[in-house]
Amino acid sequence: MDKKLRKSRNNVVLTGTLAGIAEFFGIDPTIVRVIYVFLSLVLIGSPILLYILLAIIIPAAPRGGQSYGHQNQYYGANQKKQPKQPKQAEKIDDDDWSDF
Repeated sequence: MDKKLRKSRNNVVLTGTLAGIAEFFGIDPTIVRVIYVFLSLVLIGSPILLYILLAIIIPAAPRGGQSYGHQNQYYGANQKKQPKQPKQAEKIDDDDWSDF
């Protein structure tokens, strides 16, 4: 399989650039994001310009079968179910309220 650097469609926070870099190197996207934030603070924001440049240059990954990049098994699961019935209140005897 030919490995190419592309923006992620599965793990998008802003543009999917950092997740795409993480997928390219085979590491967790959270690690790349933490490193990016750390470098942005240490290098006084200069990685922000690099991020904008990479977001423009790196192409997006081709769309898969699911739309909007949601591949969570629970996404859209509520749309298929019947609407839930409201909960019924418990009946309380008058003796329970005798202290008031």
